[in-house]
Amino acid sequence: MSGGDFSALVADLESGKTSASALTDIALNRIAAENDRSRIFISFDADGARAAARASDARRLAGQMLGPLDGVPVAIKDNIDVAGLPTTDGTGFYRDRSRSADAFVVARLRAAGAVILGKLNMHEGALGATTDNPFWGRCENPLAEGYTPGGSSGGSGAAVGAGIVPLTLGTDTMGSVRIPAAYCGAWGLKPTRGLFSSHGLSHLSWTLDTIGPIATGPDGLRAAMMAMAGADPADLLTSEIPADWQRGASSADSVTLGVPDYGTLATCEPSVLEGYAAFLDKLRQSGMTVTPVEIAGWDPGKARRAGLLLSEAEGGALIGADLDRGGDGFSDGFRKLIDYGRAARGERVASAYREIETLRYATQAALRTVDAILLPTAPQRAFAHGTPAPANQADFTAIANIAGCPAVAFPLPAADGGLPISAQVVGPRWSEHRLLAIAERLFALGRG
Repeated sequence: MSGGDFSALVADLESGKTSASALTDIALNRIAAENDRSRIFISFDADGARAAARASDARRLAGQMLGPLDGVPVAIKDNIDVAGLPTTDGTGFYRDRSRSADAFVVARLRAAGAVILGKLNMHEGALGATTDNPFWGRCENPLAEGYTPGGSSGGSGAAVGAGIVPLTLGTDTMGSVRIPAAYCGAWGLKPTRGLFSSHGLSHLSWTLDTIGPIATGPDGLRAAMMAMAGADPADLLTSEIPADWQRGASSADSVTLGVPDYGTLATCEPSVLEGYAAFLDKLRQSGMTVTPVEIAGWDPGKARRAGLLLSEAEGGALIGADLDRGGDGFSDGFRKLIDYGRAARGERVASAYREIETLRYATQAALRTVDAILLPTAPQRAFAHGTPAPANQADFTAIANIAGCPAVAFPLPAADGGLPISAQVVGPRWSEHRLLAIAERLFALGRG
């Protein structure tokens, strides 16, 4: 497999055991052989990827490497611009919307030497969490045939879970990076809002959207984060990045983890609740400080519904005109969701904004009492395509988007040996370095 573990792949490149060109050819051959079944990719750029790989191999031969991403195959969710390829947003309406320039984050990955293979399948319009796409096909979970990889960044999770690439980009509005990571047994990072530029992203919700990486492990997330973070004049939110962000504490020593009461987790399926409880027991037995934490006023379902209404309303403001003239370029289901937001009364939308604002400050206040909040990533494991999607998929992930805080999702083994479950840590704003170190330590304890 061309993907494999990110750290092992980088080590193989550095030792000469493999080359960027070899990795790229393997990945492209797999896409050609498997994509009619798996529907992970929407488009790819074989010529451009092979040229980038040859350039990386030449740099390595000359001893002029650009860093750990140099020569690594990477793929991009299809609502983020890649020069020369369409940005469809997972719709039929935008299938011919080619872009002449990379999104800021894609340009930063290229500057770090990453080899961009192509664009990944997603839930239509980034509004949903199954990636059963009516235009680009039903994306398969590589861990279980016939099961969803999650969404909306389902192709991003599936490409990593399948071992086609060790690193992808997705977008996270209420959990759309972390839920696919959870369902596909991968790692996902939702960054502090403003750490990565959103220039070149087709927004669903400008209030909640962030771009984030999915990877085989923390080293891949860290390498992508370091390449993509930085100020962009086209995105004023990036001007808020603290000058000392890169020097942030990365130690996981003396960590205090906050956990919610079990009433908050009542909607979890038994396998997730059992795995989460067993994980907490391991942490306590290891000497980790685990303490109750309360986010004042947080009702996970109510908060998720407020975020959904904002996404539908803001999405309507952004693409309403296209929706009106889009004909069968949008599915009836997607159209219904966006039209619901467009038709919502002003006081309902205002109340949703109020709910979001109140929870933002409540979450940030709770995080001043602990180093991180530990939660299940999703209340369920991956489920079969064609079955009703659980309404509560984003109940535990949405809070990080609402607060504008970073979160890292990582896999945990299930007690029954079946599909993995996932946990996430949510930290204070700009705490990505420490949060990754904490997640790394917790992952090791969880598998011990």
